[in-house]
Amino acid sequence: MGAFKFMSILYLSATLLLIIFGSFFCCADKNMNCGQQCPKSDSFTAENDFKANLKNLLDSLVKNGPLFKGFYSTSIGESSDQIFGLVQCRGDISTINCGSCIKNSSAFALSKCPESKDVIIWFTWCFLRYSTDNFVGILGQTSVAIVNDTNYDDPSLVSNGLSLMRGLVSSAPNQNLMFQTNVLDGGLRGKRYGMAQCTRDISRSDCAQCLNSQLDAFRTTIGSKKDWEIYGFNCFMWYHDHQFYFNVSTSEGGRWGGRIIGISLALLMMLLIIL
Repeated sequence: MGAFKFMSILYLSATLLLIIFGSFFCCADKNMNCGQQCPKSDSFTAENDFKANLKNLLDSLVKNGPLFKGFYSTSIGESSDQIFGLVQCRGDISTINCGSCIKNSSAFALSKCPESKDVIIWFTWCFLRYSTDNFVGILGQTSVAIVNDTNYDDPSLVSNGLSLMRGLVSSAPNQNLMFQTNVLDGGLRGKRYGMAQCTRDISRSDCAQCLNSQLDAFRTTIGSKKDWEIYGFNCFMWYHDHQFYFNVSTSEGGRWGGRIIGISLALLMMLLIIL
């Protein structure tokens, strides 16, 4: 695999967010770090209160994330030392793997983002975010699309593949976990597997808006590919020519059973392509 190439960067917000993604295509059936956002804080100091609150926050997320069907949000501290945090595991991931992923992402955050108070970590199996600003429940329409530049799909399946994902965009927000998978049977051309998920702190309508924005913004680029993934602040989509997810009951909305990139004035769009 070659290194990523930045094809386009569009940002209309006051501050450019730095998102770093690895020099490999994230294999959705394997747990690995895909990227992180952790700008160095101008006001960061190694004050004991913040460090202690951050440790308590991460410990709470690691402990409670797997216990609450793969999603948990909380805050620790008061006033300027308060930290808000959220974790979410993919709906097809087991409780054990969920806990392991959250633990790994927390350790990764402390290692790679030691001087940041606004951290986002994307692993293929889980998502971690914490900040001194309260982001919980607020839709953030920033996303990164990753595609393989050489892995073109059969032209006869392109339209059906997009229809498959459009169906998930419509149905996932209405599932208990705002998570769903589906399969396209292409006959001799093989099957295509899709998955969509939103973080469960946002409303169902925001979930639908988030997924729709992702698919609309990247449709031209992802539409002809067999493999692509989109990682955002509040929603995620995956599409591959092999079954990358674990067996789930989509009628239950996930393994747990049970709950952008649109063009806007607060948008950063970064398209990464593997050469």
